[in-house]
Amino acid sequence: MRAVSKAAGYKATVTVTLKPSILDPQGEAIGHALQNMGVKGIKSVRIGKHIELEIEGGEEKVLRAKLEEISKELLSNPVMENFHLDLQAGG
Repeated sequence: MRAVSKAAGYKATVTVTLKPSILDPQGEAIGHALQNMGVKGIKSVRIGKHIELEIEGGEEKVLRAKLEEISKELLSNPVMENFHLDLQAGG
């Protein structure tokens, strides 16, 4: 039996959060719930999205540029949200 080699790839993680100037009612609700549960010291809570993509092959520089474009145009709303892209080889 022959071993099947896995194609080299990448794992991309995109984290999308509201800009600091945008109100976050969900985060505020969770913050109040934490206070009601007796959790102390929480200054603020912000809610966001965590998106993971596994990608086969490709050149890292080209892939990173495409993922930046995708993050700006599809995964986030640049008017209200910021995003952070993390790209790791071996996904």
